[in-house]
Amino acid sequence: MTNSLIGQAFKNAKNEKRTALLTYTVAGDNTKKKSLEILKSISKYADICELGFPHNTPIADGGQIQTSAYRAIKNGIKINDVFSITSKFKKFKKNKPIILMGYYNMIFQYGNDKFIDKCKKSKVDGLIVVDLPYPENKTFASRCKKKGINFIQLVSPTTSKKRLKQIIKDSHDMVYYISMLSTTGGKLKESPKRILEKYYKIKALNKSKNVVIGFGITEKTIKSLNKADGLVVGSAICRVITNSVNKRQNTVTNVTNIVRRLKKKMK
Repeated sequence: MTNSLIGQAFKNAKNEKRTALLTYTVAGDNTKKKSLEILKSISKYADICELGFPHNTPIADGGQIQTSAYRAIKNGIKINDVFSITSKFKKFKKNKPIILMGYYNMIFQYGNDKFIDKCKKSKVDGLIVVDLPYPENKTFASRCKKKGINFIQLVSPTTSKKRLKQIIKDSHDMVYYISMLSTTGGKLKESPKRILEKYYKIKALNKSKNVVIGFGITEKTIKSLNKADGLVVGSAICRVITNSVNKRQNTVTNVTNIVRRLKKKMK
C-alpha cells in the first residue's frame, strides 16, 4: 500500500509542513447530484474526501450526520448510487483519495466480496467500517488490501496499549483516532492539549503510520489540534448543508466556504 493515494496525500501535506484536512459528507445529501457537486467543489481544499453511506440506525453518528443521512435516504439513495457518485468523482479528479465510511451490516447484506470488488471498480481508496473492530476485521481488511484498498482502523482513548500496538501493526496507510467517547459532532469533552497528549502516545508506537483525529473538530477547535497528521471534519460540514437547505441557500457554495476557511485555519 506504500504508494496509495492516501499515503501520498499525507506525504504531500508533510512536505508542505501542514496537517492534512479530511472532509466528511453523506452520499446523496442533499440530493445525489448536489452531493457530487459538493465533493467536486471541496476537493480543491480537502486532502482526502470521506463519503458516508446513509444509514438509518447509525451508532457513532451524532445529530448533524443523522439529519444528513435521513435526507439522503428520503431522496432514495441506494448503495449503488454511492458507488456511482464515487466513480463520477474519480473521473473528475482521479488523484484525490476518497474513503467510504459505513456500517458492516450493510456490507454483509450486499456481500463482502461483491462490495470490495465494487469499491475497486469505483476507484475507492479506503474504507472505514465503524462497527467492524479489530481483530474481527482481519479477514475483511486483508481482502481489502489484496485489492489495493486501505482498511482504516479506529482507535479511541480507551483502547489499551497492548491492543493499540496490535491494531497499529496491522493497519494500512491510515489510523483514525476518535478523540472522545461520544457520537460525532459533540462538544470537545477534553482540552485539545489532552487530546494531543494521548495522540502523541499513539504516534510514538509507530512513527511511520498516519494517524488522524476525528470527532468534535470545528472551526473553533481546528487550530488547536493542528499538530496531528490529519484532522477530520464532518458534523460541522453537515450542519452547513442543513442550514443551507433550510434557508434555501446554495449548499455547494456554503460548504465550499466552510472547507476553505478550515483549510486556512490549519496553515
